[in-house]
Amino acid sequence: MRIHYLQHVHFEDPANIFKWAKEKGHSIKGSRLFFNEPFPDIDDFDLLLVMGGPMGIYDEEDFPFLKEEKRFIEKSISRGKKVLGICLGAQLIADVLGGKVYKNRYKEIGWFPVFKTKEAKNSRIFSDFPDKLDVFHWHGDTFEIPQGGKRIFFSEGCENQGFEYNSGKVIALQFHLETTQESAKALIENSIEELKEKGKYIQPPEEILSNGKRFAELENYLFKMMDKIEKI
Repeated sequence: MRIHYLQHVHFEDPANIFKWAKEKGHSIKGSRLFFNEPFPDIDDFDLLLVMGGPMGIYDEEDFPFLKEEKRFIEKSISRGKKVLGICLGAQLIADVLGGKVYKNRYKEIGWFPVFKTKEAKNSRIFSDFPDKLDVFHWHGDTFEIPQGGKRIFFSEGCENQGFEYNSGKVIALQFHLETTQESAKALIENSIEELKEKGKYIQPPEEILSNGKRFAELENYLFKMMDKIEKI
């Protein structure tokens, strides 16, 4: 499988997806949009990864690449490509499919559980996942489930944590399964001001990094999901 990722800032790359791709023997290339690297040819990949970032989908004036990126994501979906969006990437997918993206009531930064919906029981990707997953979050915005999308996950602090579209070929996750301890440290170092805010769902850096078992479990969830995507 040929994988291509769209990266918005230097400190949010595919992280553990690199490890999964290497173990599976898949090629993985990327476009670092913050360096104005070009988008790939639509025929040059099988799976498109749309990564996270601190900007919003509406910040097109400050980040002009967002306009072209939205068009590219929309084209990839219409051509039947596999597409996985993470955090900002999920919001971009929701936006191009007609779902509203807006400020969530709470910021979620740190480790908080997400829960499967009833619809997830029929998911091609997540049907055999646990009903409750302890996952990593770093977001302030959220999205509506677009028409034709199937809501898969929710949390106490955010009603819509993930959805599928086109029978699981398109997956949008508000949370992060790809995060490693190293990539979490990079997020903290580059976004430390957000952690100084007070909030019900904002954890301090030491709590985020304190439990290595959480990252190991997160890797298991990621690999399980990617194995399912691979077979679609």
